[in-house]
Amino acid sequence: MDREQCSEAKSCADCPKANTCPDWHAPFFNGLAETSNVKAAIKRAKISASHVYRLKREDPAFANQWNEALLQGYESLELETLDRLRHGMISDDRKYDIANALRLLGMHRDAVAKHRAFKAHNNEEAVIQAINAKISALRHVEQTAVRTIDLLPSKASEKALEKQEESKHKENKS
Repeated sequence: MDREQCSEAKSCADCPKANTCPDWHAPFFNGLAETSNVKAAIKRAKISASHVYRLKREDPAFANQWNEALLQGYESLELETLDRLRHGMISDDRKYDIANALRLLGMHRDAVAKHRAFKAHNNEEAVIQAINAKISALRHVEQTAVRTIDLLPSKASEKALEKQEESKHKENKS
């Protein structure tokens, strides 16, 4: 069975070669992260473009991995470009086109921002839960403190006790 037959499946879970599908996932996602180029990643993974794009449309987990790999690729490109701008070109013979790198980063800025916002939204629930837990802990500490204060004598009763002590002391002197 070749990869084209595998592409008949609606998702990796339904794939007749499900146990061997992961053999192309790693090369695909690594290629996508290294190049930010879907065509190059498809070529590296030796998988059909139609299969990959259908999985992206129909399998949310696959689409998320896709976006994560692209995000990683764009972050790497951004850091490499910044490094070359700060420190100059590397002396090896590789050609690095800073203008095209900046253009590519600009073109995909919205997609990267959208994915980062999506990730932040997914983390929002965890943040809200942590904040609620801290609020509950603070309320518990406050309630404990209030109960402790209620057990302590008030300033008025302290002053009344002091006056009684002074009166007793004066009576004893007389």
